[in-house]
Amino acid sequence: MADIRLTTVEGCNETLIKRPYNPVPVDNIRRKNETGSRGSISMKRFGLMLMLILARVTAASGDPAQAPAEGYQLQPGDLLTVNVWKETDLQSEVLIRPDGGISFALAGDMQAAGLTTDQLRQELETRVRKLVPDAVVTVSVKSPNGNRIFVIGKVNHPGDFPLLRPIDVMQAISMAGGLTPFASNNHIRILHREGGKISSYRFRYDQVAKGEHLQQNFLLQSGDTVIVP
Repeated sequence: MADIRLTTVEGCNETLIKRPYNPVPVDNIRRKNETGSRGSISMKRFGLMLMLILARVTAASGDPAQAPAEGYQLQPGDLLTVNVWKETDLQSEVLIRPDGGISFALAGDMQAAGLTTDQLRQELETRVRKLVPDAVVTVSVKSPNGNRIFVIGKVNHPGDFPLLRPIDVMQAISMAGGLTPFASNNHIRILHREGGKISSYRFRYDQVAKGEHLQQNFLLQSGDTVIVP
């Protein structure tokens, strides 16, 4: 028992009160600490598992056609302007051939399709510097005739459209003037060619318009064709 002494002011008398003392058992404290520790570890494991699941879901729901690399990718038909600083004889317009190649003085024949303008500039600069030390090369796209997408079928303005910026399926349909009243909204197909292989993806217009299954609305790449039956 623990003793508590109370002193009254008037009589200066001391009163002794007995109060039971109940110490917390050590085992209870240990069990509480162990429980808290196990709970903390369980939360950490849960958080790690959640992160792994989200990573897998994100990977699984990727776009059917991956977005192109950063920067404008050159395509056959593009018309380029190539300049070498302080070398007036090395300034010309260059057309990318159907096979994707170009020819340029002091650099010879080389592949250009699939590269960005900066990648092509670096390659040209490396080749030209073998004959003109410290040459500075610039490359710009004068006419992007190669990067195009196609929208055909029951749209108001079917045709081909320049791919000057990232464009998804919905935006491509909008560029073509939208669907006609007779279009089969949920049977739209996107044809994508890569490495000699053609893939077909279904696009359900009504679902995307409602904000559902948005993974269908992926970014188009040069040469993709949107077919609206």
